[in-house]
Parts: sequence; C-alpha cells; structure tokens
Amino acid sequence: MRRRLLTVVVVLVLLLLGGALVLDRVGKSYAEGMLADRIAGEVAAQNSTSGTPDVTIAGFPFLTQVASGDYHQVRIELPDFAAPDGSGGTVRMSLLDIRAEDVRAPLETLRNGGDVIAGTVTGAGTIGYDEITALLDQKGVKLAEQDGKLIATVQLEIPGQKPLEVSGTTNLTVENGSIRVRFSEVTSKDLPALPFLQSMIDALSYQLKVPELPLNLVVREVEALPEGLRVTAGASDVNLSAGGL
Repeated sequence: MRRRLLTVVVVLVLLLLGGALVLDRVGKSYAEGMLADRIAGEVAAQNSTSGTPDVTIAGFPFLTQVASGDYHQVRIELPDFAAPDGSGGTVRMSLLDIRAEDVRAPLETLRNGGDVIAGTVTGAGTIGYDEITALLDQKGVKLAEQDGKLIATVQLEIPGQKPLEVSGTTNLTVENGSIRVRFSEVTSKDLPALPFLQSMIDALSYQLKVPELPLNLVVREVEALPEGLRVTAGASDVNLSAGGL
C-alpha cells in the first residue's frame, strides 16, 4: 500500500513539474515571438529591412524572471540587415547581433503596458569590404585587412599624368556616428617627390555613414577584420516597450 501511494505521489510530482516546464517554455516562446514582431516593426519603420528577427530571452526558468521583474539578457539577431545611409546608398550586414542587458520589467508593468527598460544595449555587425568600396564610390579604391589594420589602395588623379596608385595603412575613428578612414604610412613605387602630391596624400580621407540602427544604437567602435569592418554600437536606458517586451 505504501509503495503504491509513493508511486502515485511521484507520478503527480512529475506531472506537475512537466506541466510547469511546458508552461514556462510556452510563456517564453510567446514573449520572444511578441518581441520579434515589435522589433520587425521598428526595423520597417526606419525604412530598413532584415530577415525574421531571432529573439532569445536567456535564463531559466523564464517564469521566475517574470515574477521578479529582472531578466538576465535578451538576445536579438537580425539576419541580412540593410539600411539606407542617407546618401543614396545602402549599408548591409549579414547579421546585426544585439544584446539587451539588465532588463527591468516588473509584473505590474507587463500587465498594464508600462515601460520596459534595458540598462544597456549593445549591437555588432560586419560591413564587407566590397560593400564599403561601393558606398565610397571612389574609383580604384581597394580595402583589405592586414595584421589587424585596414590597408587601403587608391588612385591619385594627377593632371597631365597617368593615375598614381598609392597604398597605406589607415586610422579608423568614429565621428558623430560615422566611420572616418584616414591614410597613414602611404607608399608607392612610382611616387614622385613633389610637395603637392604629399599634400594630396595627407588629405586623403573617407567617411562611411552608418545608418540609423534599431533601439537607439549609436556606433562607438570599429575594427578591421579579414571579412570587413566590424562595427560595435551601444545605448543606455533603452525603452524596449516601443520595440519590445
């Protein structure tokens, strides 16, 4: 009799745990789907495009996070992200990878539709070198990475002479949300020792405009990788309610 009762209790506990697990997964899936729809709407509102957003609310169990109002991390992946740069061009990233940390969403807020705030949001994506040269719209520009530095090759148009090809490392800086590419250590096997040519080289500089990104992300860092320029953006105290949870 005792053994049978124990078996019944174990079965009931397992059923309860299984039901709670299913409820947790269903609630998590529903919240992720809702957030994905909101993010997709925000992307479209900015005249941008992407594949279907892939949203993951990290941490387990999900329902305890709902109860506490604190979420570990919300991951948002936007495949094939593309946005206008404001100059008639389109900036493309194979993946815009976004992370929202320190997300605060008390249960009462979720019930009444209040603000859901993320303490920090970071995003990263890579712009391929072919994309960049097309955006620069400058004849003869070639870009590549070498030892962590961006190497650029350009053609200088010299009156009365053939175009002069010069190459050199560049300095990458972020200025007002745009990427500035400035030449340094320029070399050329055919470079004449003429002062005005050196002035032309010193003035070589290109600006790559980064488009408006979701969730108020602003470009903060850029680095050269073999596949392209890796752009890192960030924002603080972002309201996810407009595009989110």
